[in-house]
Amino acid sequence: MRLSVVIPVFNEPEQVVATIRSATAAIGESPAFAEAEIVVADDGSTEDVAGAALAAATTVPVRIERLPQNGGRFKARQAGLAAARGEYVFFLDAGVTVEPGSLSFLADRLADGRDVWNGHTILDTRGSPFAHFWSVVSSLAFGDYVDDPRETSFGIENFDRFPKGTGCFFAPRELMVTSFASFRTRYEDTRNANDDAPIIRAVAEQRPINIAPQFAYVYTPRRSLSSFVKHAFHRGIVFVDGHGRRESRFFPVVVAFFPVSAGVAVAVVKRPVVAPVLLAGSVAIAGIVAARKRRPLAEVASFAALVPVYAAAHGAGMWRGAALAAAKRLRSRT
Repeated sequence: MRLSVVIPVFNEPEQVVATIRSATAAIGESPAFAEAEIVVADDGSTEDVAGAALAAATTVPVRIERLPQNGGRFKARQAGLAAARGEYVFFLDAGVTVEPGSLSFLADRLADGRDVWNGHTILDTRGSPFAHFWSVVSSLAFGDYVDDPRETSFGIENFDRFPKGTGCFFAPRELMVTSFASFRTRYEDTRNANDDAPIIRAVAEQRPINIAPQFAYVYTPRRSLSSFVKHAFHRGIVFVDGHGRRESRFFPVVVAFFPVSAGVAVAVVKRPVVAPVLLAGSVAIAGIVAARKRRPLAEVASFAALVPVYAAAHGAGMWRGAALAAAKRLRSRT
């Protein structure tokens, strides 16, 4: 089977090397994918990503598709997909590493007609309170699967109850071409867009998406407070684009957020004493929620401590997203 591994990257030379090497090792374990290539979509990097990627090449040929300027992961993935020659496409984000045996497991399932797979995420939580935070978030958002990992599948009817993302996603190339063609964003700049959930939703409308612990990858979350805050702000922008749609399970959350957050802001301005009360309350509630999920103590403590930080940054991002969407609508009417 012909396989194209597509890796979008922007200024992450060391990370893309790790991803290429793990993908190469996984391909080497599975004779079914002997005819494979790796396409690195360089999203206008200012660092020598191409040199690092080509130097990492071993038994699998590496090609570089360079975008003239940074346009965001969607455009990079799109360029990589357009350049792919394989019957199947395996999307990987730079920095993630494929677990050994993943593609061998997949080859057996493809023979049974199960040809769309979302990677099972293994969070690298070593010594990182930020990673512990995301471990709790995953359990809260996708507990149906995260709290009981097993081989299963999901479709459009239960789409929002399972973890998904093109950080590790495998599917027939033609199916992905069709799904990418349906992509729409509320923003003019695709760097702010939700660049994977709408695409995967389009896939789920056509056929089941499979997931299993045996097809897995390791993801390392941000490990500094500044990068955590920036990431939270960006996720707020992305959240509005991806879930400000009636078909999303989280659409009521998006709708309710703006009047509620505006009311809270007014209350804090009028009575500043409200701020520390809200802070203490959010920490306490977050700790209780994480504890009730029977998460380890380190995760409970990290989640409780970081919830106020994340909520503030994510909320600011949602307001920014609403402003960007409104600006696009206004410009389209003039």
